[in-house]
Amino acid sequence: MAKRVGVIGAGMVGIAAASWLQRDGHEVFVLDPGGPGEATSFGNAGFLSGGSVVPMSMPGTLWNVPRWLLDPMGPLSIRWRYLPILAPWLIRFVRSGSPDRVTAQARALRSLLGPTVDTMLPLARDAGCADLIQRKGTLTLYRSQESFAKDALGYKLRRDNGVVVTELNADELRQYDPTLSRDFVRGALVEENGHIGNPHRLVRTLAEALARNGGQLRQARALGFDLDGGKLKAIRTDQGVFPCDAAVVAAGAWSKPLAATLGDPVPLETERGYHIMIRDPEVQPRLPLMDGEGKFAVTPMETGLRFAGTVELAGLSAPPDWRRARILLEQGRRILPGLAASYPEERLSMWMGHRPSLPDSLPCIGPSRLSPDVIYAFGHGHVGMAGSPVTGKLVADLVAGRKPLIDPAPFSAQRFR
Repeated sequence: MAKRVGVIGAGMVGIAAASWLQRDGHEVFVLDPGGPGEATSFGNAGFLSGGSVVPMSMPGTLWNVPRWLLDPMGPLSIRWRYLPILAPWLIRFVRSGSPDRVTAQARALRSLLGPTVDTMLPLARDAGCADLIQRKGTLTLYRSQESFAKDALGYKLRRDNGVVVTELNADELRQYDPTLSRDFVRGALVEENGHIGNPHRLVRTLAEALARNGGQLRQARALGFDLDGGKLKAIRTDQGVFPCDAAVVAAGAWSKPLAATLGDPVPLETERGYHIMIRDPEVQPRLPLMDGEGKFAVTPMETGLRFAGTVELAGLSAPPDWRRARILLEQGRRILPGLAASYPEERLSMWMGHRPSLPDSLPCIGPSRLSPDVIYAFGHGHVGMAGSPVTGKLVADLVAGRKPLIDPAPFSAQRFR
């Protein structure tokens, strides 16, 4: 039976969910205070990585934190005034890194991410932007055998979940891509992975297709829900009340207060990520890269070369620290020595966004506690783009009441109760 469904959030997850819901014949409207793809989806690395099954918290991660924090070019920064608020999340994060938990988390992530390219392609083709979906693989780089060995458990988790990883030595790396620094001695190639040539254009084009097919895009901030018992009647916003039969909470890092009104106190935190882009770079890598030690990505895109990554824990309201973006450019030159020593500001652009992260690296997908009519689809952390197409399809299955594409149980918000 067709329903009127409101999707809260016009990022990649929300637009993917709205697209799959519309394909099922539902009347769909999307609510967001900004335009489609203008928040976190705008500036991410654009990876469609079916092989990104390694949780952020792993056995031994805690012992790396002091070294990362002391390194001004390291992948992690914490604003100490935010630490009292952050502490409960950090405790959960560390506890999530036990061997048995990461094994289960990796298995769940593989179910969500494995079909990412094949599930995204139908949406992109119908919207007329399939050219943005590229499947060239990803290459992770290491400057020493020791640093590569530290990631051994991560590669075991990948292989245990069916991800094919090809190891390359120093000579093979130089032959594979001559633009890479000769400092690298090991590489790990995952050929199944894809990437997006322009994440913002993808989300915007999917949203335009949704509107052409009768969907509505409304600029409004969701505040709560009108329920009659367990039955959803409407979404309340700063622009009025929007009646609907079902709702999807896909508001990214801003989803926490909405879930709280529905009886689900989820431990959602923002991992602030940065990017810097070079327009018309002197060199382009053959495929997207990951720095295995610096934990950041290098992605060739239609608008330039994007360096994206790092984690800053400082909450939603603190101003950006643009040094974090400029550090990425310094790190990038260590990967691609053919880049210029300096750039005029007009060839550079910087961005900061809020990854919605849960301590066990799994998103919340599934019905809320107070109403089965409200479905969660948030908290994807570092894999929002990759997780969006399957999340959207799973949401559509749950709204329709049919057998879901994948098992939603590991992603239930009730796991935190």
